[in-house]
Amino acid sequence: MTDKTDIKREFQIPEKRFFGRRKGKSFSPRQQGLMDALLPKLDVPIPAEGEGMIDLGGLFGGKVKHVWLEIGFGKGEHLAWQAANHRDVGVIGCEPYLNGVVGLLDHIEHTDTSNIRIYGDDARHVIWKLPDASVSRIFLLHPDPWPKSRHARRRFVNKHNLDDLARIMKDGAELRIGTDHPLYREWTALQMSQRCEFEWLAEGPDDWLVRPDDWPETRYEVKAIEGRATYFRFRRLPRS
Repeated sequence: MTDKTDIKREFQIPEKRFFGRRKGKSFSPRQQGLMDALLPKLDVPIPAEGEGMIDLGGLFGGKVKHVWLEIGFGKGEHLAWQAANHRDVGVIGCEPYLNGVVGLLDHIEHTDTSNIRIYGDDARHVIWKLPDASVSRIFLLHPDPWPKSRHARRRFVNKHNLDDLARIMKDGAELRIGTDHPLYREWTALQMSQRCEFEWLAEGPDDWLVRPDDWPETRYEVKAIEGRATYFRFRRLPRS
């Protein structure tokens, strides 16, 4: 279970506090049934302080070659596509908005997908407890841009979170960040340019303005102004 004291201590740092809504409209009886019966089977247990890190082999029953992480999966369309097209990969999805969680549960029930695990809360609870160099790919797609300058500390792409991602990523692992907000595009480029652990994979403008074939379109991109979406891809450089 999550160690609340440990999380409270972490959240004393402004950049590590959570801001956002947890729930929208009420669940139908069927949706509540998914939350009560299916979610516990797919839940990612968070070890308490002093109990070590998440056992990824046990989490996926030793049946996957790689582990990927999606931070804030929305309704889960992208995560579900990746899991369906990479059956040898275990995909952990983190989403604090519970209506998004139930949407992904509905998909899993209808498709009987077995390589997805879900944490219905702040992704950082999971990240802090993942072993070093254990994740092969991370997705952060259309995070809240928090456009007001006084809210800049709330943006997920910040020094503290990037420190944590660099720790859990394997050498050569890929970090994908998608946004349709011009401020967040500039912010991400600036923050990543200050990191020595990551290499930007773009060789020309088409590399970050054109969506890769294995990056399925999300509902946020459909709403975006044509040509405004940005597709960042960074590689974790080898540890010295």
